[in-house]
Amino acid sequence: MVVMTRTEYHVVPDGDSWKIEQGSTVVGTYDTKQRAVDAGRQVAHGNEPSQLVVHTTDGRIETEYTYRDDPYPPVG
Repeated sequence: MVVMTRTEYHVVPDGDSWKIEQGSTVVGTYDTKQRAVDAGRQVAHGNEPSQLVVHTTDGRIETEYTYRDDPYPPVG
């Protein structure tokens, strides 16, 4: 069985704006959280298998979107 790893994208606050990060790379910066989430969903969906993790203003995880086969929980 081949296990594909997911690319994780995170929507996080950035001062008065919001940004999408993939690892230490900033994918984009947006003036509203909703625009960042919309853009993040497009980016994640276009780079499957992937996951978009949306954070609150204090950094907690608010929700997650997984695209294509979710490798978790692991088989076995």
